[in-house]
Amino acid sequence: MSNIHETSTGEIPKAKTKQIWKVFWILLGLTALEFVIAFVFPPSMWRVGVFVFLTIVKAFYIVADFMHLGHEVKFLVWSIILPMIFVAWFILAMMVEGDSVFTLRL
Repeated sequence: MSNIHETSTGEIPKAKTKQIWKVFWILLGLTALEFVIAFVFPPSMWRVGVFVFLTIVKAFYIVADFMHLGHEVKFLVWSIILPMIFVAWFILAMMVEGDSVFTLRL
């Protein structure tokens, strides 16, 4: 077994470490923004919509960076993003519709 070579020192390359820290700070900033919105603004549909939007932005950023989707063909990216947008729109539309039905019944 003399032909087994040690190819890895166990350290992450500097460029990759820099990218990981960049993603960390962006996600931390978005999470801090969500936290501030949660405690500054009163409960409303606007606040829920902002939370849904920021959650989708964070999810896309994680998928694009850590799952390497940002380097794929644009058609593949859009085939994943478009259904997510429609599902988020559907959820938001149902929440608004449910709120209006509840308001009309009172």
